[in-house]
Amino acid sequence: MLFWFKGMLIGFAIAAPVGPIGLLCVQRTLTRGRWAGLLSGVGAASADAVYGCIAGFGLASLAHLLLAWQMELQIIGGLFLLYLGWRTWRIPPVGEQACVRPNRVGLLGDYLSTLALTLANPVTVLAFLAIFAGLGLAAEGRDFAAAGWLVLGVFAGSLLWWLLLVGGVGLLRGRLTPAALGGINRVSGALVAGFGLWALASAVWG
Repeated sequence: MLFWFKGMLIGFAIAAPVGPIGLLCVQRTLTRGRWAGLLSGVGAASADAVYGCIAGFGLASLAHLLLAWQMELQIIGGLFLLYLGWRTWRIPPVGEQACVRPNRVGLLGDYLSTLALTLANPVTVLAFLAIFAGLGLAAEGRDFAAAGWLVLGVFAGSLLWWLLLVGGVGLLRGRLTPAALGGINRVSGALVAGFGLWALASAVWG
């Protein structure tokens, strides 16, 4: 359980910084409800768990492969962020329709989009490797049981952050007017597209 607790702290620390995934979760929670935001967060937590597996189980060859394709993945992620930013900008202000529960296809899309975006940033695996090594957990990759508890902890910690974020934002949802929600869509869309342009610039010009 000690490894699980350490993994949870690592997962929470990795997930907490605000970025494009956080913006998407906030925007989806405000405009489409808690389930849309939560499934978006679960997608990001799942990707964190994947990278936690790579670091925790000592899969160095897979880590090197991901980093070798870093530029290509970053370009794909940047283009996808531009697309999501454009879609988010074009979402019209909503009134009573905001209370409609998202369907399963929409929720699956929320999960898969944040999963893909988080996986498109292989530098995250370097963060896990560095943190594991700094805390003296790198050697635990040879112990499948310990590594398994670490990975479960990473997923739990990341998921805890998204639960707190979505829950807090969800409290504000009922107090916002349709015009305010429309403004949030446009601001979120512009910021997400900005992250996409930054990703593309970083990939091309390093």
